[in-house]
Amino acid sequence: MMLYAIIGEDAAGSLAGRQAARPAHLARLQALQEAGRLVLAGPFPAIDAPDPGPAGFAGSLIVAEFPSLADAEAWAAADPYVSAGVYAATTVRPFRRVLPA
Repeated sequence: MMLYAIIGEDAAGSLAGRQAARPAHLARLQALQEAGRLVLAGPFPAIDAPDPGPAGFAGSLIVAEFPSLADAEAWAAADPYVSAGVYAATTVRPFRRVLPA
């Protein structure tokens, strides 16, 4: 197993879609967490505020373990935010954790 960073970039005007798809998105992350494979996950607020309100989000970052890059890409492609049109683009990259050890 190796770590992968999954970066989703939100489409313009996707806040309502994000809110609607959020429970299904979080359920998949919870499954990764329960399997001990999730390092961190969270959104990028569109403005410099913990709660961006109607400004919404610019995207998300997920760092998790997968057997391969292809598995991480397949998992990312099946995200509810992808099917709901929230993410305009998704990037998956191998990630090597250095700190904290």
